[in-house]
Amino acid sequence: MNTAKLPMSKDVDMAVMYTAEACKTKSQKLVLSEINRNIIDEVLEIYELKASFAEQGVPMPNKILMYGPPGTGKTITAFYLAHMLGLPLILVRLDTIIGSYLGETAGNVRKIFDYAIQNPCVFFLDEFDAIARNRSGRRDVQEMSRVVNTLLQCLDEFQSESILLAATNLDEELDTAVWRRFDTKMKYDPPTDSERRIYTQKLFDNYEKNQLIDDIASVLASCSFAEMEQIFMKAKRKSILRKTDITLQHIEEAKEEYMGDRK
Repeated sequence: MNTAKLPMSKDVDMAVMYTAEACKTKSQKLVLSEINRNIIDEVLEIYELKASFAEQGVPMPNKILMYGPPGTGKTITAFYLAHMLGLPLILVRLDTIIGSYLGETAGNVRKIFDYAIQNPCVFFLDEFDAIARNRSGRRDVQEMSRVVNTLLQCLDEFQSESILLAATNLDEELDTAVWRRFDTKMKYDPPTDSERRIYTQKLFDNYEKNQLIDDIASVLASCSFAEMEQIFMKAKRKSILRKTDITLQHIEEAKEEYMGDRK
């Protein structure tokens, strides 16, 4: 396990580290589209053959950009990749990186990238748009330009045994130069009916009746994976309070309470 001390900003760690074993637990409910599953499988295969790629002078694809609506599986993909590669996941806390003083944010970006370059890991930047937004049309354009310029340099220099994953819900706001630095892009869409059913099966793995799974998946239609999990947890709490197994009624009540007017 990586034991190097995480960089700090104002006496607070800039990231949270998860072991590969912890990542295994957190990624058990991963459901990917066929396209994204193929991308991840190819990345894993490439890393198994990294010696062959090095011999032929072919660089490793170590920068992946994931984009799409919230709750569609971007974060769990990072946990899954770390587990499969046997590497710790470094989840960057962007609230600790962004500073109020001139040049502070750019300096923090440099520090956390230096850490990832020196310590093999899956380096995960969630809500990436916070430091990678388009430099034009902003009131804080000078400071933002400094941050993005530093980020571009760090991306260009990111040649190590680590792999960088960045995730955003606002891909249209990313600086175009930042976008071009990523050799792989993964688009995440709201789950399809079949993907939602698979995820429902993973959530309700103690149910054997296909019809009940179908009914639950139908109630959760239009929900993201993250919303489905929150509804499941609310339904589970209701079943515990009522001393019964989870029923369709629990799911319907939980969805009503959680989704409100956003059904």
